[in-house]
Amino acid sequence: MYESFYGLDSKPFQLTPDPAFFFASKWHKRAMSYLQYGLSQAEGFIVITGDIGTGKTTIANSLLSDIEDDIVAAQIVTPKLTPDELVKMVASKFGIDVAGLTKADILKELEGFLYELSKHGQRALLLVDEAQNLPLETIEELRMLSNFQQNGKPLLQSFLLGQEELQPILRAPNMEQFRQRIVASCHLAPLVEEETKRYIEYRMEHAGWNGNALFSDEAFARIHQFTRGVPRKINTLMDRILLFGFLEELDVLDETAVNTVINEVREEMFVPETPDLTDSDDGDDDDEELDLEAVMAQIQQKGPHKKLITPNGNEVQDAEYYKGMLAELVDALDDAIAHKVKLTQYIDKMLKKKYKTYVRLKEDGE
Repeated sequence: MYESFYGLDSKPFQLTPDPAFFFASKWHKRAMSYLQYGLSQAEGFIVITGDIGTGKTTIANSLLSDIEDDIVAAQIVTPKLTPDELVKMVASKFGIDVAGLTKADILKELEGFLYELSKHGQRALLLVDEAQNLPLETIEELRMLSNFQQNGKPLLQSFLLGQEELQPILRAPNMEQFRQRIVASCHLAPLVEEETKRYIEYRMEHAGWNGNALFSDEAFARIHQFTRGVPRKINTLMDRILLFGFLEELDVLDETAVNTVINEVREEMFVPETPDLTDSDDGDDDDEELDLEAVMAQIQQKGPHKKLITPNGNEVQDAEYYKGMLAELVDALDDAIAHKVKLTQYIDKMLKKKYKTYVRLKEDGE
């Protein structure tokens, strides 16, 4: 709708990952180098983590778009798959008919498929997206699939893409064997303010923008402040800003226009009315402080509070407010402890299972 108004050939900020619009920030360049190295090793696992919308799928698709013809790639997006479901899905993605087959039959068919690729000088690459949803036993099943070899040469290599929650999963004590097979890994961080500006200009230019002064510096700063440098959030906001500019027939998109769109987005997406982070008075872009007046105004709305005195005799202002914050922190810690207890129970169960297997094998050997 707004493309012709701003002289564009296509939409520059679509949400669907497009390798053609891949922007290489500092961290994305480093990640791409790691991935290219890992791919050249033709074995093991490559792990990419990052917050939602930081470009994990985009960077993987960008790499896959340039792979050689000797690599046959398949991609799965994982809900919480069991090991059996994973094997069935992987085989299906590689074009194997799994209808009516048992797990053992599917593994046999998959192994035959991988051997056939190897005979023709090819190898298989599996891309597993949203890998943080996989249970530990399913990730272990992925490791077992990597055992398919011919003449000591691995037949299957895997990419794991996941949110930051994937990291503690892979650091679990019983994941040591899996960790030893990771040949490359990286974590994608959000864009800094200067990169946000270059990201927007890059995608605009790629869509046919002639480089005229369309955005003010204050507009770029506000966009970064609201999106926190997350590419997907930038895409969503920028698409709305350009639409607003078209409807209002704006030749320049300044901070006022950006703020108008941000307020609309907040209302539509139910973004809470929390104080924004603003630059400190000393001009250091890296230092940010809370809008204390806004915070105090919210606190005062809670009404009078009881006095709380420290051991040194100092009065703590707004004691009930901080008590509430501490209560929320205690709840969060309780949840973390509960998670660790479950993980410990799972590890204990696995150790007992391995011990029983060890005892049985030892008895059979005697």
